[in-house]
Amino acid sequence: MPYDTPHDPDQLHGLLLAAGRRDAQAFRTLYDATSPKLFGFALRILHKRELAEEALQDGYVAIWHAAGTYQAALAAPMTWMTTIVRNKALDIRRRLDQPVEIDADGFDSEVIAALAAAGPGPAETLQRSTEAQALAHCMATLERRHQQAIGLAFFHDLTHGEVAQQLSLPLGTVKTWIRRGLEKLKNCLARREAP
Repeated sequence: MPYDTPHDPDQLHGLLLAAGRRDAQAFRTLYDATSPKLFGFALRILHKRELAEEALQDGYVAIWHAAGTYQAALAAPMTWMTTIVRNKALDIRRRLDQPVEIDADGFDSEVIAALAAAGPGPAETLQRSTEAQALAHCMATLERRHQQAIGLAFFHDLTHGEVAQQLSLPLGTVKTWIRRGLEKLKNCLARREAP
């Protein structure tokens, strides 16, 4: 398959479908086209080349196994793969006991990038960058633990159970943090919208 545009969503979608049918050549093409960007992404999270390589390898193993479940209606191919690699990088940081925090500036730029991405994503309901900035501001006002729980649940598409597992916390605690955090977000956003 000729591969003209490295991040063309249609071509990446086709490669993911082929990988889901266990087409090793399509998966290799997918890897060659996307690994530089995903490696850079992992490196920004982990700051060490060997750790970023580990996250990338773990991510592509997960992508290979999950390619058959990929649904274009839920996320663009790069968004889906980036989420997987990011989760692997965060797993490594947790394993090394490095705190995983959602940086307000980085969070803001990620929301805006998600808005610009071709295809639907978790942030698609945000319609303007001003709304994304308001959300980032309000996220920054939350306690760090609420930021983490909400970020993992809504911007990484994890279930409450997966968030609990990622944070090594009881499910009830995670549900409470998410509920309280969302309530604070709602109140903060309402105050920012008030004339």
